[in-house]
Amino acid sequence: MNAGALFYFPMNLENEIVLVTGGAVRIGRAICVAFAEAGAKLAIHYNNSGKEAEKLLKELGGKKAGHKTVKCELSDLEAAEKLIPSLGKIDILINNASIYFPCPLAKENIAGAKHQLDINFRAPLILMKKFQQQNIKEGCIINLLDRRITKTFPDDGSYALSKKALAKATTTAALQWAPRIRVNGVAPGAVLPPRGMEKSKMKIQIAMTPMKKAPTPEDVAKACIFLAETDSITGQIIFVDGGQHL
Repeated sequence: MNAGALFYFPMNLENEIVLVTGGAVRIGRAICVAFAEAGAKLAIHYNNSGKEAEKLLKELGGKKAGHKTVKCELSDLEAAEKLIPSLGKIDILINNASIYFPCPLAKENIAGAKHQLDINFRAPLILMKKFQQQNIKEGCIINLLDRRITKTFPDDGSYALSKKALAKATTTAALQWAPRIRVNGVAPGAVLPPRGMEKSKMKIQIAMTPMKKAPTPEDVAKACIFLAETDSITGQIIFVDGGQHL
């Protein structure tokens, strides 16, 4: 430790069992790496990213290091019900998996709306409830949200609705499940371009942020580590968006 440092924050995640949904790629991957470096044991959830999940598992030290991968189609809500019981005890749940298909409400079909709501809200809510039902003395839930939860945009549809609903579930569960279960959220901004988005559009978004730069997946992961380690915080949402929500 630097002798001139005023504070020292020790890692207290050693051997904590962490389930990260959508943990094989993008932001989820960065979260898994950060928690593994903090000493946690990872359950890396994936659906279509099996190769990436196995590659990450190997990079983190594999099963010998206490990590594992788990496949589950979260739009299958019955499968989502079984995910946590199939893993045994989980200390930290990170609801990261989501899909993003921006579409105004008037143009959105019911099937597409249901699919986004199922994966982005209903499945995380199921996992939260199953986590809370565990026989554990204390636990931590972190929900990945979106900077859009504070405002309304012209292209808002089921994606924005799903994230706003999950944000409300975050604060509601934090109040109802305290002191045993802490529940917090992290709301990223323009971290990575959605699949199919032109780079020019991403640059425009970044230029409009007060900080004039994009947050990184590692920035989001650091926020998750902070919330997992700080036992006195619940019901909070940290925006990692360069001030984009302001």
